[in-house]
Amino acid sequence: MKIAITGKGGVGKTTLSSTLARLYADEGRTVLAADVDPDANLGLALGLSQEEVDAIIPISRMRTLVEERTGANEANKFFKLNPYVADIPEKYAKEINGVKLLVMGTVDVGGSGCVCPEHVMLKAILSSLTYRKNDVVIMDMEAGLEHLARGTAANMDQFIVVIEPGARSVQTYRNVKRLAKDLGIKTVRVVANKVRSEDDEDYIRSVIPTEDLLGFIHYNSEVIEADRQGKSPYDFSSTAIEEIRKIKAHLDQE
Repeated sequence: MKIAITGKGGVGKTTLSSTLARLYADEGRTVLAADVDPDANLGLALGLSQEEVDAIIPISRMRTLVEERTGANEANKFFKLNPYVADIPEKYAKEINGVKLLVMGTVDVGGSGCVCPEHVMLKAILSSLTYRKNDVVIMDMEAGLEHLARGTAANMDQFIVVIEPGARSVQTYRNVKRLAKDLGIKTVRVVANKVRSEDDEDYIRSVIPTEDLLGFIHYNSEVIEADRQGKSPYDFSSTAIEEIRKIKAHLDQE
């Protein structure tokens, strides 16, 4: 199971990513969760403290590691496009509640066409994660569609687009589905979050094909409170857990 979770900023990608990761970990599965969002907060959602999160150095900022693996430095402007990275998760992942967290970071260079050592390194790591045959890999992606344009998640089994009951979120789903198809990813599913009423559910069903809709997560004040306290929603809301457990059941049937 290799899943990339994407969507607009603030729709609840991290809540879904962290809860799925912990549900799989509770089953005894080996779970690797990759935080690919520049505004990295997956660690908090998995149960790390703010101090523990602050102590994590993203892979993209490990200059010595990037130089060692790519061969790039101030004296050498040429670098490897296929650096060895298979050992990175074991060496640099932080384990919390049975989940191995790998914080990727971002490349502070404008433009989706950046070909620099840091970008090459991150792309190689993301690609290598898809070859972890017996592991569950969940990527909490950055907001927007830049990662699709760069192809950094091109080998995932499927994309899950988290949306809210609104036209702009639905448009994001349609854009992701179109771009994912160009990458050869045939499966793009939807989870509707912050659903408040039957009208919201009816709206989602009217605009999302039945075969693409994984389920609903309803607006939940307990999840909001968990976020305010910097805690894992998994430890705050049994209701949200059960809704996401049903979503996971749909994933497991495929």
